[in-house]
Amino acid sequence: MSEYQAFVVELIGNVAHVQINRPEKINAMNAAFWTEIIDIFQWVEDTDNVRAVVLSGAGKHFSSGIDLMMLASVANDFGKDVGRNARLLRRKILELQASFNAVDNCRKPVLAAIQGYCIGGAIDLISACDMRYAAEGAQFSIKEIDIGMAADVGTLQRLPRIIGDGMLRELAYTGRQFGAEEARSIGLVNRVYADQESLLAGVLEIAHEIAAKSPIAVTGTKAMISYMRDHTVKDGLEYVATWNSAMLQSNDLRVAIAAHMSKQKPEFVD
Repeated sequence: MSEYQAFVVELIGNVAHVQINRPEKINAMNAAFWTEIIDIFQWVEDTDNVRAVVLSGAGKHFSSGIDLMMLASVANDFGKDVGRNARLLRRKILELQASFNAVDNCRKPVLAAIQGYCIGGAIDLISACDMRYAAEGAQFSIKEIDIGMAADVGTLQRLPRIIGDGMLRELAYTGRQFGAEEARSIGLVNRVYADQESLLAGVLEIAHEIAAKSPIAVTGTKAMISYMRDHTVKDGLEYVATWNSAMLQSNDLRVAIAAHMSKQKPEFVD
């Protein structure tokens, strides 16, 4: 693993703990953040003994979103021609989208552990994760509306499938802040923990439980669920039939059945 400016990465058994590490800046997403997260999730993809990822933020807050100094630096590159400015902006937006696509497209499950502020770009980030968990006192806001823009790196595209269209519209149009219990009630987070310590311990426990399962089965399950976001039930059934015609030949199936019949804990190779 490399050394990172915006992250600390730790491998705990078969779980990678990826922590945003700019607590003095409320974990604001600076230029290094956007490139490093792609490198980190490529490492996750390439490392077979990583079977799940926990994404967290150092300090009191998960993240305050995109670093406004970085936005200002983009504006400094503007010229007088509207067309060329638009092309510059579009290229930058697509680069930022690619950073969170790396999280969404990761074939290993990604679990977000959220405390304190989770604002603006941080909502885009957790929307790209498989599951989200929060500590009491966590505060969420789709803040982009308050700085005169539409969220553009994933919130408006991914959240309708997580919390529903109507609820997303209310939160995106108003930008209002909402807490952990409301986030749980609308399905944004799966569970609320008493504090940050129990949050991280609880999410790591869930990640380790997933990591103990067959990596072939977990990868296949995630691939099928992700495929269904953009396809019909008929398409999905065809796809899983084709997928499993190969994957059911894996030795993991025999290991799992033997362990179940003998009431033993199965051990799967990476």
